[in-house]
Amino acid sequence: MPLLLEIVTPERLAYRGEVDEVVVPGSEGQLGILPHHVPLISLLGLGELRIKRAGQQESFAIYGGFLQVRPDKVIVMAETADFAADIDLERARHARQEAERALEAGFVEPADLVQARAALQHALLRIRIAERHHREGPRRHGGG
Repeated sequence: MPLLLEIVTPERLAYRGEVDEVVVPGSEGQLGILPHHVPLISLLGLGELRIKRAGQQESFAIYGGFLQVRPDKVIVMAETADFAADIDLERARHARQEAERALEAGFVEPADLVQARAALQHALLRIRIAERHHREGPRRHGGG
């Protein structure tokens, strides 16, 4: 019995479909979720969310939020969720450069420093996931 996975952000429903396994970046490390998982609510961290279904693996860049797990359904409520295949690598690299420039410029307000660091983290995550996706493409798993 597959799991129903929903990935939602404040702007949109990023993904809805049946999956065999979900691996999410929890606030304390990676969480692997299979059908019939015990109910769980957790904070999400920054990282790669991996979906496995029908021997294929797909990825999302996830940035913060919450996770709710039920035996038959997983709901990911993320601040942002970018499907690896949709990430514009050049745009992500440009965002990294802008964040690095902002950090080098120095700040008067601590909030500006926090915002620049968060932008850099987000850009680096998107670059890492996009580069892996472009290099490897959707991956096959299993012995089929």
